[in-house]
Amino acid sequence: MFKVNPFANFGLKLLALLLATVLWLTVAGEHIVERTLRVPLELRNAPAELEIVGDPPMTVDVRVRGSSAILSRMEPGEVVALLDLEGARPGSRLFHLRPDEVKAPYGVEIAQITPATVGLELEKSGRRSVPVVPAIEGDPAPGFVLGRATATPATVEVIGPERRLRDLANATTEPVSVAGHRATVSDVVTIGVADAALRLAETQNATVTVEVLPAPVERDFADVPIRWRNLGAGLSARIQPSVARVTVRGRHPAIDAVRADTIDAFVDLAGLGPGQYNLRVQIDPTPNFGVLSTEPSVVQVIVK
Repeated sequence: MFKVNPFANFGLKLLALLLATVLWLTVAGEHIVERTLRVPLELRNAPAELEIVGDPPMTVDVRVRGSSAILSRMEPGEVVALLDLEGARPGSRLFHLRPDEVKAPYGVEIAQITPATVGLELEKSGRRSVPVVPAIEGDPAPGFVLGRATATPATVEVIGPERRLRDLANATTEPVSVAGHRATVSDVVTIGVADAALRLAETQNATVTVEVLPAPVERDFADVPIRWRNLGAGLSARIQPSVARVTVRGRHPAIDAVRADTIDAFVDLAGLGPGQYNLRVQIDPTPNFGVLSTEPSVVQVIVK
């Protein structure tokens, strides 16, 4: 029969007893205290088809209980409140924060959470394609004006709460400066949306091109001849007055090449027989310039 010798390794057993006694006295002598900490609130298991609308609380107050030594050694972030959103539905919802869902170090007890209930507004998530509108800042050099501004890509996909998506007209870009420029400007800038509740499906940049063109000039041409068109066979016509003052607008050097006799001013006599008529002066459109005014705009025509 095996016999146990209670005095075997007596020194080691005595040392263990002394250490246990010291540890018990140390712990027993510590005060149990409570402290209130402001800790982060983590949202977990949010359904992919739902969006949180508005600003959910980022922190809560947690009252913890434990020995003063343990609480004094805690580092920021060791206590975190967790809110499980698994199974959440759209609408205004209330979620309870339970002490057993607070992550804390060993030896720390969660006494209370404030607030004990958190309200969240949840909405179905949607996706929509919207145009990209470049943002332009500054003015070009004197004598120059802005032309077309284009962005590549021209559209982007945006994700977010369905109601907020319906109100979104477009995405925009970082401002592209044209200050003092005399030629077309091109820049690569970030695309974004103004509504913080929405986000791009994919982070993207846009190449924005802004035309900077010479400013149009105006020029008056006196004594522009007024001709007739579509005069019936065997008839003659007389126009009073027979010339007009025409003001045109266009760009250099197109305007510099215009002469009074190259402006085709006319009255249309189609279907008119002998008689006296007041007819509108017309000018054929041209890509080189635009007509601002014609004086007189109506002339008297006598057909014989």
